[in-house]
Amino acid sequence: MKIVLAIVHDDDGNWVMGELNKEGFSVTKLATTGGFLRAGNTTLLVGTSKENVQKVIDIIKTKCMSRKQVITSPTPATGAAGVYVPYPVEVEVGGATIFVVDVERFEKV
Repeated sequence: MKIVLAIVHDDDGNWVMGELNKEGFSVTKLATTGGFLRAGNTTLLVGTSKENVQKVIDIIKTKCMSRKQVITSPTPATGAAGVYVPYPVEVEVGGATIFVVDVERFEKV
């Protein structure tokens, strides 16, 4: 057995969950926050057989879109202490970060 952990953009989380459920996968949804942009993410946990891991990943790939977003710089623009001049920066957000982990033991009670 495997567990697939997928960290996706909040805007994509419900789309991914819906498609996984439609294909018969049970999903646990966690609200999480990213460290770099300090923006909301959705972390999905999907327990599945080794044979179905690629199917889960393919579903996640089809529903998670990368997009460009303009944000205010997350760090000071100058090295001077106490001076902070925010400036717009274009970053890529969305997509998915996926981990596949072996499950040693599984019980549903």
